[in-house]
Amino acid sequence: MGQMNRRTVRDLRRGNRSTLLRQLYFQGPVSRQELGTLTGLSSGSVSNVVGELLADGLVEEAGSVESDGGRPRTLLRVAPGSGHLIGVDVGETHVRVELFDLTLTELARWEHPLTPGGLEREPEPVVGHILTGLDAVVAKSGAEPGKVIGVGVGVPGVVEQGDEALVHGPTAGRDAVPLERLLRTGTELPLFIDNGATAQGQAEMWFGAGRGADNAVIALIGSGVGAAIVTAGMPYRGATSSAGEWGHTVVQVGGRACRCGAVGCLEAYVGAQAVLDRYGRRAGGVYGGAEGDAAAAGAGAGAGAGAGVGAAAGVGAGACLGAGEDQQAAFAAIVGAAGTEARAREVLEETAAYLGAGIADLINLFNPERIILGGWAGLLLGGRMLPRIRAATAAYALHRPYAQTEIGLAELGPDAVALGAATLPLAHFLATGRAR
Repeated sequence: MGQMNRRTVRDLRRGNRSTLLRQLYFQGPVSRQELGTLTGLSSGSVSNVVGELLADGLVEEAGSVESDGGRPRTLLRVAPGSGHLIGVDVGETHVRVELFDLTLTELARWEHPLTPGGLEREPEPVVGHILTGLDAVVAKSGAEPGKVIGVGVGVPGVVEQGDEALVHGPTAGRDAVPLERLLRTGTELPLFIDNGATAQGQAEMWFGAGRGADNAVIALIGSGVGAAIVTAGMPYRGATSSAGEWGHTVVQVGGRACRCGAVGCLEAYVGAQAVLDRYGRRAGGVYGGAEGDAAAAGAGAGAGAGAGVGAAAGVGAGACLGAGEDQQAAFAAIVGAAGTEARAREVLEETAAYLGAGIADLINLFNPERIILGGWAGLLLGGRMLPRIRAATAAYALHRPYAQTEIGLAELGPDAVALGAATLPLAHFLATGRAR
């Protein structure tokens, strides 16, 4: 009985520590008195736990404020330099590694280009890039490895959580990549691996356009298309962590081939490569991708009237572009040309219609307070076409749920996956109340 009571007391203290640390992180700087009001803990519990956090160096004083007729109240906050977080974005076209302090101020960055689908086809080189990036940002920032709380890794595809994290890629290819095991061969830092959209969605909910909402969907469009679904303030993962593969819901029966092996997927109509392919075909050329390559073989290299957008992107419209900076430049050029070129405008109007239908599905299924459109292509498209996207959504969604849903743009920028990945070890830190 005594052992059970001791365990219960220890668990209670750990819970109080986590509760206070979360309030200090998201509400700070605050006084001890305010912490009591925010948490409902007694002044004695607050004083004891704050004393521990101060002694551990996780919390520091941050000035004072006048009180009503008494002594000034000391303000407290989480100490930014008491630990470091690393976020890794394993994208379709790059590995990006960023190191942050505890307040998510970026201190160092490292990046390396990737061939699309590299993680599924040849994971070992990608793992090598990640490990090189970890060493690079730690060295560049001067951070002590022992003060790195953890490494969050955001990847495309489904992440199966179990004894070790396995990654099931979004394209037809190698399945169940043992990413955690592979990374363990080169680092002893704590690892937290999750879907990149889920990680970025958590960051938007905590620090961006999702703040204050309990039910939201963060819809992300880049080379791929995915979503982070948040219900009652928590990520919805489904039975086996595959929830959120919104890009592979069907919008056209018997439609375009998708890289996942199915046909008619939303990604095959609104993903960046899909938009480039449609523009390329209408221009008499192609911007790359499997379907575009077939079209190029029949159409030849003539650019036709599409040369204007191709020139703006730094390539001819008949050229075959891969993913990466060329893909982003070409996509941005099409968006920029929509104001003056009928073909670009037509492609974007069509894309907005498909995207509206996809968003309507999210509204009808999940009844969110907010739909937050992000990802580098999503922000470019939304920046120009948001009214059209909203109108298309209204045409396909049930009237009442649509009327109660806000549709807006993400606030953390086009490259927020690494930041989102860093929130994975941050969440563990806040839940446990300890740096390591």
